[in-house]
Amino acid sequence: MTPVTVIGLGSMGTALAKAFVKAGHPTTVWNRTAAKAAPLIAMGARHAEAVEDAVTASPLVITCLTTFDDTRLALRPAGASLRGRALATLNSGSPAAARETAAWAIDHGARFLAGAVKNVPSAVGAPDTLLYYSGDKAVFEEFETTLKVLGGDTVHLGDEADLAALYEMAVGAMLLPALVGFFQGAAAVQARGLEVNTMVRFAGKWLDMIKSLLPIYAKEIDSGDYTEAVSSVNLFLAAEAHDDDLARETNVDTAWLAPLHDLVRRAVEAGYGDQNISALTEVLRKPVRQR
Repeated sequence: MTPVTVIGLGSMGTALAKAFVKAGHPTTVWNRTAAKAAPLIAMGARHAEAVEDAVTASPLVITCLTTFDDTRLALRPAGASLRGRALATLNSGSPAAARETAAWAIDHGARFLAGAVKNVPSAVGAPDTLLYYSGDKAVFEEFETTLKVLGGDTVHLGDEADLAALYEMAVGAMLLPALVGFFQGAAAVQARGLEVNTMVRFAGKWLDMIKSLLPIYAKEIDSGDYTEAVSSVNLFLAAEAHDDDLARETNVDTAWLAPLHDLVRRAVEAGYGDQNISALTEVLRKPVRQR
């Protein structure tokens, strides 16, 4: 069983370390606040007092800190110890920050993977939990079995180190709007004296419907053909009045929708009114001179 080091013991980092321990991997952990290691030590993990000792303990080092900057800062004292080791970062950040960290790691002699866990900590280790990585494919192939301990749906996106960060941000962009939409609905239902739990089944079905549309929208965006307007931009423009009515009736703040309504209006002004709602992608693109 491949020895593994986990650096960063927040909720996700702790879940990663627990998965390795339960799978039988010799697991070394390190965290700036050492007390967070106590439950893992009780399970059988080894706690390294210094980050240098944590790095040298294993051929595979996994970091789970908040940002790429945090990762480099935490590893800085152990820079010389990274030589010849595989470093996999599981944190948030931009593609540019991933490239910077990859260059930093490679300069220190490490073999680099950037990754992302596309689920909550409690799902770590499940057969259908998705993690994706980008960077050195040879590293991924060498440690693939070990990495799959964290989730059965483990994917290598390509040799470009920033691809995982790109997809992490591209996919993650859907999260906050979807959640705030649910929270708005919850407030509206409560305004009628009803329990939010009564809408959960219907919200789930709605999300299933949206999921079924994604391949259609992707095909339209890739082709640039939005003419098969099942749900036109004009239809969404008309829905703005319904949102205003709901806000007045329920006294729920719907101001967060204003930029979305503005985006729809701009799409109409650009001539996409009769085309499918996926045409909003064209409005979201900035001309090269504005980037």
